[in-house]
Amino acid sequence: MNITEVLRRIDAYPKTLEDFRVKTFGGALITIISSIFMVVLFLSELRDYLTPSLNEELFVDTSRSAKLKINLDIVIPSISCDLLSLDAMDTTGEQHLQIEHNIYKRRLDLDGKPIEDPKKTDISEIKKSKHQENQTVETTTVACGSCYGAENEDLNITCCQTCDDVKQAYLKRQWAIKNLSSIKQCENVKSSETLKHAFLEGCQIYGYMEVNRVGGSFHISPGHSFSINHIHVHDVQPYASTQFNMTHRIRHLSFGVNVPGVSNPIDGTIVVADEECSTIIII
Repeated sequence: MNITEVLRRIDAYPKTLEDFRVKTFGGALITIISSIFMVVLFLSELRDYLTPSLNEELFVDTSRSAKLKINLDIVIPSISCDLLSLDAMDTTGEQHLQIEHNIYKRRLDLDGKPIEDPKKTDISEIKKSKHQENQTVETTTVACGSCYGAENEDLNITCCQTCDDVKQAYLKRQWAIKNLSSIKQCENVKSSETLKHAFLEGCQIYGYMEVNRVGGSFHISPGHSFSINHIHVHDVQPYASTQFNMTHRIRHLSFGVNVPGVSNPIDGTIVVADEECSTIIII
């Protein structure tokens, strides 16, 4: 007896002769349905095997040396990019004013269409432009420039050599500058051009910033931001804060490294600002 005969004897599923087999419609239907089920199950299991699984875990990060990366993409459709600034503050007292070197600003028309390519301002370019601006202003000012009625010896306001000096003088007197283009010190400054299209354009602000791993907040607000006696202030002259419509759309906001496939809870959120709201605050 050879090995083939031995294997045939232990066959648990012996086949009947062709003459004794009966093929029915019900059997064919069961065969088709079971085949479809097997193919579907095989493909679903194959897809699950090839798709990586993401497991989210929440834990307290006790380290403070590293920075936290904040990724953002926000559209403000009714205010031009020149008037908007991005600031960040934390509980340690550290302030990041007018963050620009990792942030892009794209000018938009009132329909939300891009006007030009996004611009990224480098730190060296900021210093260079400010130096050139100061040189230009110096050529258009006299030995003691006028403060246009804001002179006050008690407040130490005597001469205004630059456009910023005039703004600071009016700020100390709590006055509003009605027409910036009428000030001689501001003739060669971009501020007068900025005012012309302040509410005729929109702005998309996107990019990332790195902050301390402590409690804090960042906000987008119109006007030039600065700090006086540890008080955060935005200069929106010659406008009133109620003139700014800070309605915005949050296209993306996440913290840390972006993980493909993970949805962020407030992506795509549209916020309609109240009449007296002039700041986007995100804590």
